[in-house]
Amino acid sequence: MSATIDSRRLTLVDLSDEEVEHQILHAGDLYPRTNADGQPLFDANGNVLLNEVERAEMTSKVEQKFAEIFDIMRIDRNDPNSTDTPFRLSRMWMNELFAGRYTAPPKVTVFPNRKDVDELVISKNIKIMSVCSHHWQPISGACSIGYVPRDKVIGLSKFTRIVEWFSRRGQIQEEMGEQIADFLVEMLDPIALGVIISSKHYCMIARGVEAQDTSVMITSVMRGDLVSNQALRNEFLQLIGEQ
Repeated sequence: MSATIDSRRLTLVDLSDEEVEHQILHAGDLYPRTNADGQPLFDANGNVLLNEVERAEMTSKVEQKFAEIFDIMRIDRNDPNSTDTPFRLSRMWMNELFAGRYTAPPKVTVFPNRKDVDELVISKNIKIMSVCSHHWQPISGACSIGYVPRDKVIGLSKFTRIVEWFSRRGQIQEEMGEQIADFLVEMLDPIALGVIISSKHYCMIARGVEAQDTSVMITSVMRGDLVSNQALRNEFLQLIGEQ
């Protein structure tokens, strides 16, 4: 294959890993950086705040595109079970599954660590509902977060809101954990922080290798003393039930 790749003719699935790397590093992006309206595109797990009018307009356009997909797939919308499905799909993707892409971060009140708490504070079994950015299939599971405070603490319910905001996007699980950890480190500057995610991936359960639905993926992100202090790391993992 020619070293220079015509991005108008080829897509990523046509290329080997080496060819993709060459294309991006030497020949430029494979795809546009803006849409047909000139609006910038951004990563599936990124965030750009849109107002209600912008989101409503986007939702309407998504509904139209889902209707086109139904026509291409020859799904008759005179079937009462399919009549309003493009409408439902557009609102589900925009207002629920991908809501974290377009909404502001949750408001989190930070409190002073008045009693100089220097032990682990843990919130576990926080619901994860996300979408695999490769196949747009659900990622369903739980997140556990533990930290040792320095000067700041937050209410445990805020962990749930933070996880919800980051999970409601197109994701790979590895990056989701890193995003959550980065956000908390910037907000709290903790002595130690750990983020553990355990989830089922329906891109494996419903398609491809069709793994059993008991198969889970576990990822961990450790920061601060949870990286360097093995005893603290073991305590955290034992308390959340991962040892």
